[in-house]
Amino acid sequence: MTMQPWFPEAKLGIFVHWGIYAVRGVAESWSFFGGDISHEQYMEQLGGFTASHYHPDDWAKLFVRAGAKYAVLTTKHHDGVALWDTRQTDLSVVRRSPAARDLVGPFAEALRRQSLRVGLYFSHNDWSHPDYPSVRPAQLHRPWVDNRRAMPAPGQEDPERWERYLETVHRGQVRELINGYRPDLLWFDGAWERDERQWRMKELRDEILRLNPRTVLNGRMLGHGDYATPELGVPIVRPVGPWELCYTIGDMWGYQPQDVNHKSVRELVRVFTETIGHGGNLLLNTGPKEDGRIRPDHAQRLEGLGRWIRRNSEAVYPTEAGLPYGHHYGPSMLSKDRRTLFLVCFDAPRVFVELRGLRNTVRSISALGTGEQLDHRVVGGFPSRGVPGVVRINAPTVCDPYATVLALELDGELDLYRGQGEG
Repeated sequence: MTMQPWFPEAKLGIFVHWGIYAVRGVAESWSFFGGDISHEQYMEQLGGFTASHYHPDDWAKLFVRAGAKYAVLTTKHHDGVALWDTRQTDLSVVRRSPAARDLVGPFAEALRRQSLRVGLYFSHNDWSHPDYPSVRPAQLHRPWVDNRRAMPAPGQEDPERWERYLETVHRGQVRELINGYRPDLLWFDGAWERDERQWRMKELRDEILRLNPRTVLNGRMLGHGDYATPELGVPIVRPVGPWELCYTIGDMWGYQPQDVNHKSVRELVRVFTETIGHGGNLLLNTGPKEDGRIRPDHAQRLEGLGRWIRRNSEAVYPTEAGLPYGHHYGPSMLSKDRRTLFLVCFDAPRVFVELRGLRNTVRSISALGTGEQLDHRVVGGFPSRGVPGVVRINAPTVCDPYATVLALELDGELDLYRGQGEG
């Protein structure tokens, strides 16, 4: 798959879960799918969705202050409620809620005014459309999907209805988003209820790229996306190829008033650096209220992360994945020319910081944010057998409150020893 160069260099995106579920503060789509409330009760929220304080320019400016380079809006979740005036169904906030207007276009326009890339989330599945639960996969990919809102009972399949859903609703709405808003990124979700042959994902990918060849496609296309999308935890093993961690500030995706277990700025800095140190992007989620206001505790954390990024921007933009585990106790990033290594220290270093397995000569070391120059020495090693010593770097006198970054200028491109030692 050919990846657009802006994506792996973006490092941080903002995920926005916004929809009628914010009215009562219930789980997006899952609240009725799992039976917490009825579908009728869920849809009654349409009457309270106003978007009365929706100011997308304010959102975009906040995202810039956070250090983000792109943002992704949930244009339609699994509930089937569209945030734009879709012609394929009558289930949209434009036609059925007091908001009564397109919310996707102003989002895209506001992002572009701030030079941010536009991402649009779209759910493959639709638990409200009568034609969606019409076929079953060859095997259940997840046992809990055997729900009558997702698929019919065995023996009750209707392939004609499925084809109508696929062409009219699914493909039709994807075309509306591409032709109407020209997104840089399409962020799909919900493919687990059908097989690839039923979704015909390669056919979908080919059509999207015919309509807009520069579109980036996330990995939830059953093998036909551009990058992987793990959720809610930094992978232990670095994924192969481009990837993105989608992660919540609180515990929930959409707005829920009882969701107050927010990660601190320190925690977000940690997850962010672990992610980019593994070569990925962080897609950090916030869930606005039904009126369009982003909760202040989320905004404060986004701005706190942005201040850290600005203090340490050399280690973020543009860099690539750093050292494998074992060389340094913490994440690391590498400059594009592979001649500057950035070591992240979460705790204030005591006396010295160690770096193991570096074959290069270190020309200079400085602490980002303060510019303090740091001395170092090389201890041990077995030079005649090609085993480098340990680089011990004097601890800086002033440390960052969240994570201190040390920049090591090397005598050439990074050269690591990855052996088991000699005797």
